[in-house]
Amino acid sequence: MVTRFGDALWRIAFPALMATKALLAPVAFGAHALIVDRDGKVLLARHSYKGGWSLPGGGVARGEPAEAAMLREMKEELGGVTSKPPVFVGLYTRKAGWATNVIALYRLDDAEVNFKPNREVREIMFCDPAAPPPGTAAGTRRRLAEHLGKTPVAPYW
Repeated sequence: MVTRFGDALWRIAFPALMATKALLAPVAFGAHALIVDRDGKVLLARHSYKGGWSLPGGGVARGEPAEAAMLREMKEELGGVTSKPPVFVGLYTRKAGWATNVIALYRLDDAEVNFKPNREVREIMFCDPAAPPPGTAAGTRRRLAEHLGKTPVAPYW
């Protein structure tokens, strides 16, 4: 009897506990791509809602696999990417205000992009990963250095 009561109480309390935790310490899940063309250059995007250059990517929807989200975001942001199959690079974390972002990064090799400027991404460029342009976001610079083997992989974006 005590076990049934305890189980019933836990079934009610646990979702309330998880909802409270989500409100107090929210986590957003994102997926980004390191898109590499046949010449070894890396794609950077200039988004309409933030300054500078960064890797393309976006949010993972509830219940959506990270790789599927990354491919969806590439279609939405860039218009279309053809490449070898995605390779999982790593999982990173960063503070975003009072929330935490967890970001899955995938590499797309031998990529070709059919870009059309849109509401979210104004322009793209393929650059030498050893010489990113001025205004490249710090997290993107770290990912490029890791890609080149110049620095060890860090857990922080």
